[in-house]
Amino acid sequence: MRKQLASSLVLLLLFALLVAGCRQKGVIQGQPADPASLPDLVNTYAVNGVDPAGENYGGTLVIEPGDAPQTYRMQWIVTGAIQVGEGRVEGNQLLGTWQTLEGVTQARGHFTYTVTTLGELDGLRSVDGFQRPGWEKAFPNDENWGKFKFGH
Repeated sequence: MRKQLASSLVLLLLFALLVAGCRQKGVIQGQPADPASLPDLVNTYAVNGVDPAGENYGGTLVIEPGDAPQTYRMQWIVTGAIQVGEGRVEGNQLLGTWQTLEGVTQARGHFTYTVTTLGELDGLRSVDGFQRPGWEKAFPNDENWGKFKFGH
């Protein structure tokens, strides 16, 4: 009886892992947000993207309120770097600049994200010196785990 229960439990766990593995990851689910009713952008996000050189990266993005309305301070902790930036809302887009604070290589550039109805960020991220931009997607963490403050 115990053996059968243990086998059933193992099969149930394997099934749960299989179903979880079939979920689409990194896919924007929301529609472009109405500029008159943007979701709150202050949050911690899971980020993934491809830089202009074609390299994949992932990490965390923290967005905090800026010094003026509709402005934000941002910090990325991504593969190989810590980056900081500032953004402002125009319509349903978050536009701004970023720079490497600490990392393997020093870089800076601009970003243009479209804000979705679910608070996701989807857009282009340029690096000064590259003709072609990369892209980045940021997904708000539902539980807001690991929320921390950073200095500015």
